[in-house]
Amino acid sequence: MKKTINVLQFICPTGFYGAERWILALAKHLAPDNIRCDLVVTIEPGTQNLEISRQYKRLGLDTYEISMNSKFDFSVISKLADIIRKNKIDIIHTHGYKSDIIGIMAARKAGIPCVVTPHGFADEKDLKLNLFIWLGCKAMRYAAKVAPLSLQLLEDCKRVGVPVTKIEYIQNGVDLSEVESQPVPQSSAEKRIGFVGQMINRKNIFDLLDVFDALHAKHPNTRLILLGDGNQREALEAHAKTLASRNNIEFPGFVNDRLALLKSFDLFAMTSTLEGIPRCLMEATAAEIPVAAYDIPGIDQIIAHDQTGLLAPPGDKQQLLAHWETLLFEPEIATRLSTAAKDYVYKHYSAQRMANEYTTLFEALIKQP
Repeated sequence: MKKTINVLQFICPTGFYGAERWILALAKHLAPDNIRCDLVVTIEPGTQNLEISRQYKRLGLDTYEISMNSKFDFSVISKLADIIRKNKIDIIHTHGYKSDIIGIMAARKAGIPCVVTPHGFADEKDLKLNLFIWLGCKAMRYAAKVAPLSLQLLEDCKRVGVPVTKIEYIQNGVDLSEVESQPVPQSSAEKRIGFVGQMINRKNIFDLLDVFDALHAKHPNTRLILLGDGNQREALEAHAKTLASRNNIEFPGFVNDRLALLKSFDLFAMTSTLEGIPRCLMEATAAEIPVAAYDIPGIDQIIAHDQTGLLAPPGDKQQLLAHWETLLFEPEIATRLSTAAKDYVYKHYSAQRMANEYTTLFEALIKQP
């Protein structure tokens, strides 16, 4: 009889963003007869009611929470190793620089392999944060396997010194059934431009606000909705209040009906300077929302200019504004591009295909001494 492999997903969540939703999508699509996939999250001071824990429990899978006395508490390593031993975990699967450091050390302590999935390499300005990111990159070298989600992340893994023999490229996937289940919203008199994601430095949302302000000056019947949260939100809201378009800019924060709101957008916009393959971008294309963004690695794996969306050179706000106007006010072009993007995502980025490839990886690791 074939043994069920016990995999433990581990993340130190900062909210309910792409990595957290990615873990849910993977767990949902792994065959339970082959893979038992439980979850451990850390609870930092001031953090409670983690949405990922609630969502994970709805899948009927076990969730464990480890309290941290500070933002980086090394006692978590022993606590995590104890959970691994007690529940006879075969493989731990980590997500994020902090989770990678703790998870790899706990895996070595418990004597099991660790798989690391990097979701992005940040370019933060905070020196302490950059130190932890550097340590996380160093830690990845000691994982059994590192599975980047995009070709750019694959190159980044090589750049930070992960041995090529330890890299297993598994292309990103998204739970398209979540998008399909959302009802078609009623049409709005306003043209709605939307963004979904973390409000952090590499998302470069200040450019997005500036482009919208220029658009609104020419087309007053427009609205910008920025879904998400992060350490730049306060500064972004302050900047928005200085703009002439301020009354048409919304910051709803984290919302449970994220996908329903996504479907109400007439345009999905990104101005990121650094990405893996953004989950929000895959969801937007699956929802058949036309996309305009800066042309950077990761984005270009889904959006090909004038084939599945429109791309502008990074920092070229005038060109991006022109693309916004095209997609908002030339419906034939918008429909052609959004239909092609949806077809492309459904063909190449399903969560089921991704889960099947992770199953193969987990089975291969169990066979190794």
